[in-house]
Amino acid sequence: MTQPMTQPVPQRPPSSSTGTREQAPRRRWLGWGLGSLGGSLLGGCAWPGRAGHLPPAAPLDLPSPRGPWLQPPPALVIDGLPPVPLSLAERVRDYTEFRGHGFLDWHPREGLLLTHRGAGQNLVQLHHLAAPGGALQRLTHGAEPVWSGSYEPAQGHGLVFERASGGDEATRLYHLDLASGQERLLTPLPERFDQGPWVHVAGQVPWLLARSVPLDRTAGSASGRAQVNTRLWRVDPRAGQAPQLLAELPGGGWQVSQVSADGRQGALLHYLSANQSEVWRLDLASGQRERLLPRSDMAGPAAFVPVGFSPAGDTLYLLSDHEGEFRRLWRLHLADGRLQALGGAVAWDVSDADLSADGRWLAATFNEAGRRRLRLFDAQSGQALPLGATLEGSISALRFHPQRPWLAVNLVAPATPLQVQVLDLSDGPARARWQRWTEPVAPAGLDPRRFSRQEVVDWPSFDGRRISGLLNRPDPARHPGRRPVLVLIHGGPEGQATEGFLGRYHYLIEELGIALLQPNVRGSSGFGKTFLKLDNGRLREDAVRDISALLDWLPGQAGLDAAQVVVSGGSYGGYMSLAVAIHEGARIAGAIDSVGISHFVTFLERTESYRRDLRRVEYGDERDPAMREFLDRISPLTQAHRLRRPLMVIQGRNDPRVPWTEAEQIVQRARAQGVPVGYLLAENEGHGFARKENADYEFLAKVLFIQQALAQSQR
Repeated sequence: MTQPMTQPVPQRPPSSSTGTREQAPRRRWLGWGLGSLGGSLLGGCAWPGRAGHLPPAAPLDLPSPRGPWLQPPPALVIDGLPPVPLSLAERVRDYTEFRGHGFLDWHPREGLLLTHRGAGQNLVQLHHLAAPGGALQRLTHGAEPVWSGSYEPAQGHGLVFERASGGDEATRLYHLDLASGQERLLTPLPERFDQGPWVHVAGQVPWLLARSVPLDRTAGSASGRAQVNTRLWRVDPRAGQAPQLLAELPGGGWQVSQVSADGRQGALLHYLSANQSEVWRLDLASGQRERLLPRSDMAGPAAFVPVGFSPAGDTLYLLSDHEGEFRRLWRLHLADGRLQALGGAVAWDVSDADLSADGRWLAATFNEAGRRRLRLFDAQSGQALPLGATLEGSISALRFHPQRPWLAVNLVAPATPLQVQVLDLSDGPARARWQRWTEPVAPAGLDPRRFSRQEVVDWPSFDGRRISGLLNRPDPARHPGRRPVLVLIHGGPEGQATEGFLGRYHYLIEELGIALLQPNVRGSSGFGKTFLKLDNGRLREDAVRDISALLDWLPGQAGLDAAQVVVSGGSYGGYMSLAVAIHEGARIAGAIDSVGISHFVTFLERTESYRRDLRRVEYGDERDPAMREFLDRISPLTQAHRLRRPLMVIQGRNDPRVPWTEAEQIVQRARAQGVPVGYLLAENEGHGFARKENADYEFLAKVLFIQQALAQSQR
C-alpha cells in the first residue's frame, strides 16, 4: 500500500496526457467534507474542487470517515469520492496479496513460461520456471505489465512477447535474448500487433506469424476508418529484419491459430460474432487463402474454431456447434472435406482443446455449469479415455509438451488462486498423475480453505426461462441474519460467471458479511447458442429484465436481504449496472459502473474501428436510422433522468474498447439530475486496472461506496 496522509490531498498539476478533451483532468478531490476539516461527509468542500466541464458531485448523506487517510496513486483522478481511511486499507491489505501463476508456454528443453506478480511488485511480468516448485526467474521488466509470450521453439534461446502502454492495447512485439537479457522491438509500425504461432520445420530457422490492425483512437470524435484490413506478417526475431507482409485480409476478427508441422499451411480463424466464425486455410508461402468451413451446404450460422493439424497435415481438429446447441469436437479431412464428430453428444460446451504433438491424444475442457472439467480422448478413434487422476477446480490453458507426454494446465478453485499443474501421461491415461508446478502465494493471516464456497442458484425470468448464477454466502455463524447482496454482472456480453478465486472480493464476504451473486443473464456463453443470442439487437433489455427477475426472487431466499442490494459490473456489465439503476432504482441501494457503455451510439462510433463491425453484430448497426433510434432510446445516458440511487463510475483514460467519454458523459448527465456520483479515472489504465496500486485503491473506494450506499438505503 502507499503511504498514509494526515491532511487532505493538495491540488495537483494538470495531467500531461493529450487527447481530444478541452481540458485535461486534474488529480483532485471534490464533494466530501472531512470531519473537523470540513464538517460532515455530506457537505462542505474541504477537498479542493475539480476544475473542468463536470458539474460538482452531490455527496452522500453519511458520517465522515476518520483520518489518517491513504495517499492515492498519482495517476488517479478522484472526483466525488471520499478519502480512504488508512485503517480500512490495513484491514483489507491481506486480501490484496494473493498471487497466482499463469501458464503460457513450454520451453523446448527445460521448464516453462508463466505470468506472475512478484512480492512487492506492482505489475505482472513473465517468469521462467525450470522445474516443479523451483525458484522463478524473472524475464521481463519495465513500467508496463506483460501478459503473453512464447519461447523460440528450436533451442529456446529467446522469446517473443507483447507489450502495450498505459492500457491502450496498442501492443507491439518484442524479442528477449535470454542470455543477455536484451530486449529488441520487432514491430515498430503504428498498429496493434498480436503474436501468432511459430513456424518451425526441422533444419530451418523458426519464424513467427503475427497479425496487425490499424488504430485510430477515435475517442472524442465520430470519425473512424471506412475500411479496416487485417494484415498478416512473417516476423523473424533473430534476423533483425523488418516484418514481411504475408497477406492482407478484409475487416477485423482474423487470426492465425494453428500451423501444420511441415510449415506449409495455417488455419485461419475469422471471428464474426459470438455465434458465428469461419475457418480458412492459409498457404504460408503465397499468402493465398481458401475457406474450409462453413461449407455452402450448411444451414444457419455456427461457430468453428481450429484446434490443431494432425502430424501429417491432412486432418484439422476443431470445435463447432453447427449441428447442435453446444460446441463439440470435430475432425475435418482436408482431402475430401468430410467432417466427423468426436466424443459423442455433449450437454455442455467444449471450452478449449489441444492436440498432442504426435497426434495421439486430444485434451478438452467441458464447461459444466461454469466449472471447466478436463477430459482426454483418443484422437484417432474419438473415444474418451478414463484418467487415473483428477483435479478439483476449473481448468484452462491446455498445452501439450512438444516432445514429452505432458499436459500443462492452469487450475483455479474457490479456495485456490491460479496455479500451474502438469498431467504426466508417461504410463498412459489410466495411470496418469498430476504434479503441481507452482504454489499460489497466500498471506500468512488468511486461510483460503475457509472461504465461502460458490453454489449454483437459479430463478425464473419474465418469459419462464431459468436464469442461473453463482452465489457466495457469508458464514452464518459469523454473520447471522439476512445479509446484503452485491450483484456482480460480467462483461462480454458473451462472458460467463465461472467458478474461480474471488481475490479481493473475499473481503466483502468474509469480513463484511455481504453475499456475492454473479448472474449469467441471457446472452452469456456456456448455455447453448440459442441462449447466447437471446440479448442480440432489439432484445437487449431482456437481459436487464433477468436482473429484475432476480430482484423478484431474492425476498424468498433465506439469509439474503432483498432490501440491501448493490449492483456492479464491468464493460458490458457496466452498462447492465446503469440499466438496472434506471429500471430498478427503487429496489437497489446503489450501482457501480466500471468501464461501461453509457450510450450505444456514441460507443459504436468511438470504439476502435477494428472492433466496430464485430460489436454491431451484437448490439445493432447504428448507421441504420431505425436501429439508431432504438439504441438511443434504451441507452442509460438517454434515461439518466430516471437515476435516483448513488452511482460510482470507474474508467481508464486509455481504454480503446469503451472510450473514457462514455464515463464522462454519464457522470455529467447524472450529476445534472442531482444524483450523487463518485468518479474514479486512471490516467495510466485502459479497459480495467492492471496496476496493483490502482486496483487496490479502486477496490477500497468500492468498499466505502458499498458500505455507504447500504447505510443510506436503510434510512
